[in-house]
Amino acid sequence: MSAEVPARSRRRRPRLSDEAAEHVRELIVSGQLEPGQFIRPEIMAAELDISATPMREGLLTLQSEGLLRVEPRRGFVVAPLSAADIEDVFTGQSLLAGELAARATSRMGSDDLDALVRIQTDLEKAADTADYDEVERLNHVFHRMIYSAADSPKLSWMIKGSLNYAPRRFFASVEGWPQASAADHRAIIAGLRARDAEKARAAMVAHIRNAGHLLAAQR
Repeated sequence: MSAEVPARSRRRRPRLSDEAAEHVRELIVSGQLEPGQFIRPEIMAAELDISATPMREGLLTLQSEGLLRVEPRRGFVVAPLSAADIEDVFTGQSLLAGELAARATSRMGSDDLDALVRIQTDLEKAADTADYDEVERLNHVFHRMIYSAADSPKLSWMIKGSLNYAPRRFFASVEGWPQASAADHRAIIAGLRARDAEKARAAMVAHIRNAGHLLAAQR
């Protein structure tokens, strides 16, 4: 019995530290935490209702990513993240996403495309009513459906790293992003429905780079 409790704790800790890292990462990328700003693990942990230990682990993850640095006797501080850094990340992401969209053109059936259109229609309605939580959710479903259809596990795994720089929980903080998701997706759907791999690729690349440009404009 006593041996089982540490095992559960070991399984639980990565989830909490990952949650902590994701929360702070999105605050940094969205510009709500600025370069040079110090982060106190205890205060940030209280905001997430977790202990300070997984919060520190999450902050160490962000240090390894270059989003934070540690100053002796002072603690964690937000590292500079320039507009060019954001543009570079989204440029890389766009190439991976474009390839996945191109591959999906030969693998998505009519029912899949109809489902994608329904998702897009709901996304546009959510954008019109400023329901940004729903826009974020549907945007994630839209992209996940295309990436999954590509049936390219390694490319999908590679793109996940760049997705850390998309402020999912702070969607509304990026001016023009919900509207861009609503408009750009139609061009992607058109490429998929036409079974035109290059058209789908170009539309996806343009969409991801547009998102990066909007986010970089906030730096």
